[in-house]
Amino acid sequence: MRSVLILLSILISGPAHADDAREHQRERVEHAMGEDRLVAGERALVSGAVGGDLVIAGGEVVVVEPVGGDLLAAGGAVQIDADIGQDVYAAGGRMALDAAVKGNARIAGGKVEIGHRARIAGNATMAGGDVMVLGDIEGQLAVAGGHIYLNGRVAGDVDASGGEIELGPTARIGGNLHYRSPDALERAPGAEVGGAIVREPADDRWRDQAKTGLRVMGVLLLAWTLGLMLVGAVFVAALPGPTARLADTARARPGMSLLLGFAALIAVPVVVSLLMASIIGMPLGLLLLIGYLALLMLGYVSAGVALGQMGLQRFSPARADKTVWRAVAASLAILVITLLSAIPVLGWLVWLTALLGGMGMLLLQLRASTRASPS
Repeated sequence: MRSVLILLSILISGPAHADDAREHQRERVEHAMGEDRLVAGERALVSGAVGGDLVIAGGEVVVVEPVGGDLLAAGGAVQIDADIGQDVYAAGGRMALDAAVKGNARIAGGKVEIGHRARIAGNATMAGGDVMVLGDIEGQLAVAGGHIYLNGRVAGDVDASGGEIELGPTARIGGNLHYRSPDALERAPGAEVGGAIVREPADDRWRDQAKTGLRVMGVLLLAWTLGLMLVGAVFVAALPGPTARLADTARARPGMSLLLGFAALIAVPVVVSLLMASIIGMPLGLLLLIGYLALLMLGYVSAGVALGQMGLQRFSPARADKTVWRAVAASLAILVITLLSAIPVLGWLVWLTALLGGMGMLLLQLRASTRASPS
């Protein structure tokens, strides 16, 4: 929840700088908001040191400039090589940290690497298929993964859950080690544990694995929600004109939006299946499948964009034409929709309505744009 607040505080803080229209056409988007920075792109790089918080996302995320506040990073590959002044919240297919973190670190990824130069001053929580810790952690460590290799220093306790858990020859644990694994702990000569080594009873293994799974799911869900909020903000910033018309479409044609969204949700997978049944149609089927997946995500985001725009027009009309405030409103609306979707029983209806309505609005906008364009 804290990382959600970080993103909201960055977005609400207001801009000190906005890129011009040409910047929005590039593969990388960067906004400075006071001392805070928002960066997104295929290869996301920050242009200089950041005095406040940094939110960065992309196919490849590289942080090589120091960040004075919190860091929120998400991407296919995330590399953090510069010191972070406060907390780190990061998720990626490959997640690497090799720098000092003056606060806590919450990290998830397919492969997580904490390098020799890493020093986390607070507590650390990590989850991944393969987790390797070579640096220092001054607080406590909670880690879950298929394979866990610890060969650094942890001043406090360690709580580990994994298929294989291994202590390297230079591992130093100042407190207790509690671990859950189907296999016994692998401990190299030279590894030191200052407290007790406790293997949880076998009877509790499934319960503990369920708890670990819930923690991992929570981290991934949080990263996904933050990612959608960031996509919504970038969507508005990159296409201010078309996204501004989504709210008009929602007001004028709500029923048609829901109907068209439902038709697309059902019909496209059927068409994809028919195309994939033949060798000739397979390339087109794959292309259509990629477009369908993109439509699902952007449809959900479009519902938040439209809701945020309508909220601005109702409660703050003076800001309804400002791109940055529309991006703020879109992110907040996506967060509200996601929280409402978590309500038991009624949540699925909120989620489905947002998905179908957003897909329909987006398709209606694309249709209108096609008709308006010169032949």
